Amino acid sequence: MKEFMLFIRKQANSEETLPPDQHERFLKSCERYIENLKKEGKLISAQPIEWTGTILSRSAKAWGDRPFNETGEVIGGYYHIRANDLDDATSIARANPEFEYNPTTRIEVRPLKMKETTTGYVYPGS
Repeated sequence: MKEFMLFIRKQANSEETLPPDQHERFLKSCERYIENLKKEGKLISAQPIEWTGTILSRSAKAWGDRPFNETGEVIGGYYHIRANDLDDATSIARANPEFEYNPTTRIEVRPLKMKETTTGYVYPGS
């Protein structure tokens, strides 16, 4: 199996935008989603990310920083998963309850490079 990151991209913090009872249902749905991934041996880790921070950059002359949310879309969390291939990882992402409760959610599905060698990248199980 290969490893993938699912980056949860959102325009709003669910805790602030959902009514309390709906937010509670959303959290329970996320817990079930996570438990199912654990049972299937596909979850490595998952974590929400705070809605604060900065984006750093560097030019030849100086460091710069800017608000992390200047585009209006924020990575609100991630799932580090195992999947057979990109199609499998995409299917796992489509089952995420974020889509049901947060209509502006987008999930970025990215394979991880595990080890770079002179002949290419080595992935788990290859």
